Amino acid sequence: MAYRGPKVKVSRRLGLAITPKAQKGLELRPHPPGQHGKSRRPSKISDYGKQLLEKQRLRYQYNLGERQLRNYARKALQAKGNAQDNLLHLLESRLDALVLRAGLARTIHAARQYVVHGHVRVNGKKVDVPSYPVKPGDKVSLRAKSRDLECFDYALQQASPIPYISVDKDGREFVVNYVPQRDEVPVVCDLPLVIEFYSRMA
Repeated sequence: MAYRGPKVKVSRRLGLAITPKAQKGLELRPHPPGQHGKSRRPSKISDYGKQLLEKQRLRYQYNLGERQLRNYARKALQAKGNAQDNLLHLLESRLDALVLRAGLARTIHAARQYVVHGHVRVNGKKVDVPSYPVKPGDKVSLRAKSRDLECFDYALQQASPIPYISVDKDGREFVVNYVPQRDEVPVVCDLPLVIEFYSRMA
């Protein structure tokens, strides 16, 4: 089950803004949460602690439950090729992640909600599963009744271009051009540490 707790508090703990609101919270209070967060001395983090932190950062940026991310990591480790690239490609092919990247949602949480509520179409067909794997060449669009909703207009105004996605803002649709490279994906995470975390659990 995806996380639905106090996102500002989680962002302060991770040192990473997972929503625009959390970014403002981090600017005001950049220290960890709790009464001793501001005065707490920096402590040396173990290798396991570093791996755990990066795993949590990745999980929250994609709004995934622990079991979901573990399953993705298992597939990435079992597949041929670089496990880090495999994991990123699996996560970045998710429908909710691409709705966010295309600028139809301001947060991954909103993107998930839009998909679940039936606002999104893939190649003209309704898809309400956030984890649905989108392939290069697939066309993702909003249903006709949803295209004029203010939330989508506002999100598109705030969006930044993503190289591997072609967006038609007027038509409220986008096409995935190709499988992205690591440096093209706007995710803050040390992927090798995530792979190390799950490798030791295999």
